[in-house]
Amino acid sequence: MTTTDQQLSTEEVIRSRHSVRKYQRDVIIPEAEWNEILELALNAPSSWNLQHWRFLTIQEQANKDRLLPIAYNQQQVSDASVNVVVLGDLEANLVAPAVFEKATPEIREMMLGQINGAYANNPSLGKDEAIRNASLAAMQLMLAAKAKGYDSVPMGGYNPQALIKEFNIPERYIPVMIISIGKAASPGRTSGRLPIEHQVIQESF
Repeated sequence: MTTTDQQLSTEEVIRSRHSVRKYQRDVIIPEAEWNEILELALNAPSSWNLQHWRFLTIQEQANKDRLLPIAYNQQQVSDASVNVVVLGDLEANLVAPAVFEKATPEIREMMLGQINGAYANNPSLGKDEAIRNASLAAMQLMLAAKAKGYDSVPMGGYNPQALIKEFNIPERYIPVMIISIGKAASPGRTSGRLPIEHQVIQESF
């Protein structure tokens, strides 16, 4: 039984996800399956539930090839089934009224006051939250793709100014990363991990 014929466990998904840079060209992810992946990703946690991410999806070959030089000619951008430009919302506080629309008046007033006060009093908060929470959604997107049998690679190597200009990204959004997703043409390389003793500090330094 192949991985596409069975439901992978959470542990299997996490352990089997590696960054893949070579993809089978012209593989199309069925729309229903792609929507399932996106819906799973959109369940990521976020500060105040403001869901600070937006996904700019690039699937048409002509648009993937427009993206290619912006991503410094990393071939996976052209070959993968889809590229997702993960954007962070610098003004996520503006969606708060919709997020808390069904809350009780008391909770709604409290939360809106807390959110707007935090954004008004800390000029760097919007950017910090945009990057932090969009990154949570990005990781969830890659795990959701792997659970459905697709591979991925996150990329920070691209020209953000050119990306913004070429794809008409509004000033409200900041590019956080690009994720290529598709069927691997060759497996991603496994990478070593530093030991728990090095990475985890118990209680205090």
